[in-house]
Amino acid sequence: MRIAELTPHADWTFQVVANDGRVGQFDVRPYLKYEAFEELKDIGEFMKIKNGEYFVEWECGADLSADTIEAKMLPM
Repeated sequence: MRIAELTPHADWTFQVVANDGRVGQFDVRPYLKYEAFEELKDIGEFMKIKNGEYFVEWECGADLSADTIEAKMLPM
């Protein structure tokens, strides 16, 4: 999967539109317990998400692969 569009939400989720047109929602909250994602507990930091097409990343260095997102996203 390649990420075509990415829209963060203030509840630690983001909407993903894949290059094939699929739309889903991914919840980052389960990952906030891990050290790599700790800075994302600040919603302002979470909202700085960047689309790398095959991954998403944040300024703090946390990232998630498109494969992980595809496996765990809920269809919309």
